Amino acid sequence: MSETKYKNRIGVIYRLESLVEEGKAGVDRLLDLGIECVQLNGWDPTMYTQEVADKVKKLLKGKIEVSSFWCGWSGPQQWNPVDGPCTLGLVPEAYRAIRLEELKRGADFTRMLGAHDMATHVGFVPEQPVYSGYRELVSAVRELAAYCKEREVYFNFETGQETPVTLLRVFQDVGADNLGVNLDPANLILYGRGNPIDALGIYGARIRGVHIKDGDYTTDPYRNGKERVVGEGSVNYPVFLPKLLEGGYKGDLYIEREISGEQQMIDIRKTIAYIKELMA
Repeated sequence: MSETKYKNRIGVIYRLESLVEEGKAGVDRLLDLGIECVQLNGWDPTMYTQEVADKVKKLLKGKIEVSSFWCGWSGPQQWNPVDGPCTLGLVPEAYRAIRLEELKRGADFTRMLGAHDMATHVGFVPEQPVYSGYRELVSAVRELAAYCKEREVYFNFETGQETPVTLLRVFQDVGADNLGVNLDPANLILYGRGNPIDALGIYGARIRGVHIKDGDYTTDPYRNGKERVVGEGSVNYPVFLPKLLEGGYKGDLYIEREISGEQQMIDIRKTIAYIKELMA
C-alpha cells in the first residue's frame, strides 16, 4: 500500500473497562491492527482514579497514545428521537446536576491520562434559544468549560443529536474558548440532523476529533438510521475525508464500529485499509 499523503493518526474508540480487564492482550490486539492512538470511552466514574490512569499509561506507554477521553454519565439512556431528548446528556433537567459533576470528574481523569481533550454527547440540544431549558443548558456547559479550562482540557461535543448550526449557537452563547467538536459524520445522518460534508464548513477549525463511522438515513422518522461499514453508507467518504483533511484538520481519526465480536475486528481492518487509500 502506498504511503499516505496525510499524516493523521488512525485510532479506535476503546472501552476503558475493557482495556483494564484485558490488559496486555487488549493492547496487543490494537498493535496488531496498527493502531497509533485511542479515544478511551468510560461510563463508570468510580474508575476515574489516579490508580486506573497509571495502569492505563503503563499498559500503553511507548506504544499507543490516549489522545482523548470520551466521558459517559449515569441515568437512563434512550438513543432515539422519541425518548432521547428526555434522557440523554445535560439537556434533561432531572439528570443535569449529577451528570455535570460526573463530567467534571471525567475532566480530572482526562488530565490524569495525560490527554487534553474530553468528549461526550451533550444530548438533543434545543434548536432555538427560546425553547425550554436552553439557557439552563448553556449555563451548565459554561460551568463545565470553565472547570475544564482550569485543567487545560478542551470539552468537545460529539455531533449528531443537534444540527450543526444549533451547535454553533451554543458555542457562541457559552462564550468559552475551549469548546470543540468531536465530529461523528455518521451520527448526523443516523439522527437525520445534517449532511456531514456541508457541516465541515460550519464546524471549521473547532473540529478536534473525528469518528470514522458510516450509516444511512432512516425511512422511519421515529427511529434512527442504521449503522453501516465505512464506505458502504451515506457519509460519502471519498468526498468527506479529503475535504476534512484538505481543510487543515491534523487531528486523529478514531474508527468506530458499534458491533462486537470477530466481525467488529474484520470491519475495523477493512476500514483502516479503506481510509488509507483515501488518504494516499
